[in-house]
Amino acid sequence: MDKKLKKIFPEAKDFLPIHGTDYVEFYVGNAKQAAHFYKTAFGFQSLAYSGLETGDTTKTSYVLSQEKIRIVLTTPMSGNTEIEEHITKHGDGVKIIALWVDDAKKAWEETTKRGAKSYERPNEISDNNGSVIRSGIHTYGDTVHLFIERKNFNGIFLPGFKQWDSEYNPEPVGLKYIDHMVGNVGWNEMNIWEEFYRDVMGFANLITFDDKDISTQYTALMSKVMTNGNGRIKFPINEPAEGAKKSQIEEYLEFYNGPGCQHIAIATDDIINTVKEMKLRGVEFLHVPKSYYDTVFDRVGKIDEEITKIRDLSILVDRDEEGYLLQIFTKPVEDRPTLFFEIIQRKGAQSFGKGNFKALFEAIELEQEKRGTLI
Repeated sequence: MDKKLKKIFPEAKDFLPIHGTDYVEFYVGNAKQAAHFYKTAFGFQSLAYSGLETGDTTKTSYVLSQEKIRIVLTTPMSGNTEIEEHITKHGDGVKIIALWVDDAKKAWEETTKRGAKSYERPNEISDNNGSVIRSGIHTYGDTVHLFIERKNFNGIFLPGFKQWDSEYNPEPVGLKYIDHMVGNVGWNEMNIWEEFYRDVMGFANLITFDDKDISTQYTALMSKVMTNGNGRIKFPINEPAEGAKKSQIEEYLEFYNGPGCQHIAIATDDIINTVKEMKLRGVEFLHVPKSYYDTVFDRVGKIDEEITKIRDLSILVDRDEEGYLLQIFTKPVEDRPTLFFEIIQRKGAQSFGKGNFKALFEAIELEQEKRGTLI
């Protein structure tokens, strides 16, 4: 563990070294169409494919990449499967958060002996490009973590996948890597999953937000941000809190039919150009009132970006002792009001935009009101 990070996360244990997010897999109703959406709207590039043409008769998967990000979109080829059940219950959503490790067998052994429920025992898969060892455990809801050991593999993605060549590859939009992934859990479950990530996976509690930090006139929630030892993996865990009306967490739990991944925050080095391009490609973002900008720069101070561009794009700004950050949130990318994305640019700041919580959640409440779920 880096010495600086040791001071920041003194209680993080390193019995499970994680190099980063290997990939995120979505179970979706139509992987081919979903792939077209993520290529067009988010600028992802064609990487790999698995399906009937590669000998897989049970499912079809498209792998997309952009810089350090890999997403997998998977659709079942028939009913009565785990994938089909997941889609029927949750709609399109995140099933697998895969973590890149040196030793998948040890990762499985260390986590299961600490109480994790096994999803997949250590399993070696191979083809002409070498072998990958994979194992997995359950986490909140139907979400799972896979441990991926790929040091003996030289292929395009995983054994069984072939390179996906496509004539249609829109330009990337400047997305770099996954900054954090947020899980929504049920009432009084946040501390349970804090303990899971601390005791089972060796993570540390980076920061806690209570219902006084995250509340509006109508709704509230609580959150704890969990991080691994090197700080490359950050998992905020949200639970509902008492409020006058139904919170965004309650709405998510209702439409997703249980806990799951609420949003994926993706980093960029130039949020203005990234958001401009995504808007041109049809991505819809939450709108914050112009009045937000009447006082935000009194609180945040001087920034490098042009204020008019920040305001015109409805980008939020916040500052901590390390610097400042810029962030914006898409509307849900599914028909169900469940999964959405955050685009974030960090200019030194290591926090999560606490100063923006009220404006953000009021913007979400406006969307809930349109949907008739702010009751």
